[in-house]
Amino acid sequence: MNLPIFIALRYIRGRAKRISFASIISISGVALGVTALIVVISVISGFHEDLQKKILSTQAHAVLLSYSGGIINYNELMSFLRKKEDVVASSPFVMGQALIVSGRKARGVYIRGIIPEFDRETTEVFNHIKYRISYYGDEAWIIIGKELATQLGILPGDMVTAVSPMGSIGPLGIMPKIRKFVVTGIFEIGMFEYDANLVITDLKVAQEFFDYGNKVTGIQVKLKDIYKADIFSKKVAKELNHDFYIKDWMQMNRNLFSALKLEKFAMFIILILIVLVASFNIVSMLMVNVTEKRKDIAILKSMGASDRLIKFIFMAQGFIIGVVGTLIGIGGGLIICEIIKNYEIVKLPADVYYLSKLPVKVKLLDVFLISLSALFISLISTIYPAHKASKLNPVEILRYE
Repeated sequence: MNLPIFIALRYIRGRAKRISFASIISISGVALGVTALIVVISVISGFHEDLQKKILSTQAHAVLLSYSGGIINYNELMSFLRKKEDVVASSPFVMGQALIVSGRKARGVYIRGIIPEFDRETTEVFNHIKYRISYYGDEAWIIIGKELATQLGILPGDMVTAVSPMGSIGPLGIMPKIRKFVVTGIFEIGMFEYDANLVITDLKVAQEFFDYGNKVTGIQVKLKDIYKADIFSKKVAKELNHDFYIKDWMQMNRNLFSALKLEKFAMFIILILIVLVASFNIVSMLMVNVTEKRKDIAILKSMGASDRLIKFIFMAQGFIIGVVGTLIGIGGGLIICEIIKNYEIVKLPADVYYLSKLPVKVKLLDVFLISLSALFISLISTIYPAHKASKLNPVEILRYE
């Protein structure tokens, strides 16, 4: 065994050949800091992943749009996109704003017109339908979110009225377009923005309702790798003319995901302070140890030990405490994350968060960065006490012994 490490382990054990109380306090501080960091960062990552899944349930990975306000030759563009190696599926859609009226209640919504068999390949809205009916009547069908159904008091099979602000000009001014729809299904994505504001209907019905003719608003694209959506968007945008542009899911939700990343970074900085506090315990413990071991240091120096060797002994002592504390913290953090994942330790109101328990996602990169930060802080905290120990004068110490 290396001499500095051997002596450092002897100092950690103390005279009773057990770990000293000061060492236990220092190890506990590091372990608690690492545990707290792993648990909190994993919960934030879980929320991030859960939110991403819900967004991609209703949104495609990328959307092809036109600067002119509509796409006429969408079948040709869909064929062009499907030939791309990165593309899994594509589907056209029409999007517009309208007012949904049921009895005396009304709410502004986004109506999305789709071709169901194509939309099933690009989004997962139809996988989240909770209540549905079979309808074969003459009126157009519509699928709404659970929150919207609750607010308007709508059940599957009810008739609702959609009012478009973009109507025809009559003798009394602009006359809004009105159309009746039958609610054939209610979906629940788990996000208020979608469950309260999104309405799905047939593409041709939406084209007629919004006076789109044969045009569509855009084309939804599903990709093999969602994290390469930005690369795909830039590549396809260069191949198309200047009338078209592509927005990927990260661009469309940039503010939301940027806020989550900032929150995760802020929590990391705040919680790393716990490890910094623990590092002061290491500093104070080593300073006390240097004072207690003055005679030992003087004897080692008189036997030929260099200042560098003395410095390494106390740096090794503090670093070993940091390593042990970090390993205990990693184990504790992973155990707590597993408990939170499998049991409802922290219950959340489902009507507010759409989650009954905290989501947890442990990422190896996060655990590695947390461990590295804790070890680095532990090592830095040993520099000053080790330097003080290496500068002790053995002559002055042994003179009175």
